[in-house]
Amino acid sequence: MSEEIKVQLTTKPAEKPDSKNLSFGKYFTDHMFIMDYHKDKGWYDPRIVPYAPIVIDPAAMVFHYGQAVFEGMKAYLTDSGKVLLFRPDQNMKRLNRSNDRLGIPEIDEDFVILAIKKLIEVDKSWIPTEKGNSLYVRPFIIATEPCLGVRSSYTYQLMVILSPVGAYYSSGLEPVKINVESSYTRAVRGGIGFAKAAGNYAASIKAQENAKKEGYSQVLWLDAIEKKYIEEVGSMNIFFKIGGKVITPAINGSILEGVTRSSVLTLLEEWGVPVEERKLSIEEIYDAYKQGELEEVFGTGTAAVISPVGELHWNEHTMEVNNSEIGELSQKLYDTITGLQSGSLPDTKNWTVTF
Repeated sequence: MSEEIKVQLTTKPAEKPDSKNLSFGKYFTDHMFIMDYHKDKGWYDPRIVPYAPIVIDPAAMVFHYGQAVFEGMKAYLTDSGKVLLFRPDQNMKRLNRSNDRLGIPEIDEDFVILAIKKLIEVDKSWIPTEKGNSLYVRPFIIATEPCLGVRSSYTYQLMVILSPVGAYYSSGLEPVKINVESSYTRAVRGGIGFAKAAGNYAASIKAQENAKKEGYSQVLWLDAIEKKYIEEVGSMNIFFKIGGKVITPAINGSILEGVTRSSVLTLLEEWGVPVEERKLSIEEIYDAYKQGELEEVFGTGTAAVISPVGELHWNEHTMEVNNSEIGELSQKLYDTITGLQSGSLPDTKNWTVTF
């Protein structure tokens, strides 16, 4: 796509929040990117405009049939004033996989990355510089055609909004307590579990609320068929270090293929840490715990990067992991990935985009 991105700057800049007291996803920058789609025109009219509420028809198909996908990535400001994005090409590839599954038209991946870079340049002053903080980038696509027929929409909007954020977990990199979910199901193979679709997250909220009432930070999802094989933790991929080996559930059609997950696997291989991607049952985890071999558990995702798990609760069993302390490997992964993302470590893999 070669169409020029039009830019309309705000005349009423918002007051920036205190960057030392940022929560996650509560504040938004002055501008946003929008691009429209029509089945007869393709994607058109890319523009950066002042951040504002959108006007949408009550019959828009996104409200009725859930055609909505999104992505998430972070931008960092280096000491030299450059902006870093971490593997945005992988986010765009995944966005198109999500698009394909939900019947949404494909986007030009390179053009959307260009648009994101241009939007960040416009709102560059919003990037927080405190350690652990970043500018969260949220691209998303919604079906906008006003129609109650059950089919793919003929029109869509792609939007990108930016949010200065602090750490995903306000307590910092402290191990969290996780409840193994035995009643609800997140996704099933053949469904939309592998896509970053809004509906996946809607399906997870009730179980998460129940877990929080019981004092847990998140839920560990089991497979939908046998309710015994581990899938994801909350909205993150999950890893277990057992007897010196790291095991993570294999991508199976119901698990989201995380960018951070992929990065962790690459680093572990580089460090010579034995890794397996395979089916992994909760019984196997409990057996490893009883034998004293469950050494570390951690989740991976864009928002939290690495989230160490200090306790797993499954039925009547409570498994304390590594004395509820962060493990050496979890810490090393966190330090390495955040170091690459922020530019404090050299990027030998060409994972970062600098501009």
